Amino acid sequence: MEIILKYFPDLSDQQKKRFGELEELYKHWNAQINVISRKDMAEFYGHHVLHSLGIARVRPFSEGEKVLDIGTGGGFPGVPLAILFPETQFHLVDSIGKKIKVVDEVVQALGLKNVTAEHQRAEKVKDQFDFIVSRAVTQIPRFMPWTRGKISSPRKKVQGLLSNGILYLKGGDLSEEIKELPFYRMYELSDYFTEEFFATKKVLYIPRESH
Repeated sequence: MEIILKYFPDLSDQQKKRFGELEELYKHWNAQINVISRKDMAEFYGHHVLHSLGIARVRPFSEGEKVLDIGTGGGFPGVPLAILFPETQFHLVDSIGKKIKVVDEVVQALGLKNVTAEHQRAEKVKDQFDFIVSRAVTQIPRFMPWTRGKISSPRKKVQGLLSNGILYLKGGDLSEEIKELPFYRMYELSDYFTEEFFATKKVLYIPRESH
């Protein structure tokens, strides 16, 4: 877990405890329901937890904000973000029920009160959220229709913070995928994290107005 403390040194004792418990929980559940590739478990904290927290470097969430994690799989990026932002509400959805079972078990074991999980297709989710997050679920043109009508108007604009929209973790060359977007910002995770894994990893921000 040292890699998390390297970049997030100011965690509370409870946050450290929860982050520290993640690996054993996922090892246990992954042995029963495969949500992380077996070979990737060796890099669990770097490739999954810290990668998820890359969103926090681009847009820290605030008390009372609501975040939807589409295609959460076993709970990424939603679970690490929920540990980091205990005053923010997270709703994690996936179309595969057994993956949501893993999320439910992990959330319960950690005692996270700010997370709900639902076995549901993204386009069927009815509520509105301040932000939608996701991690390389599909190509952007396919992803965008799933999010339509789900981003609320900003309650107030906070100077220096990105306003309501999508924060999408993706790697590689995105030029083809984003060419139809009217407005976006691209953030290179290599600007925040020095490990080689992050050399091609990005956070794509798409504001509500680009819908």
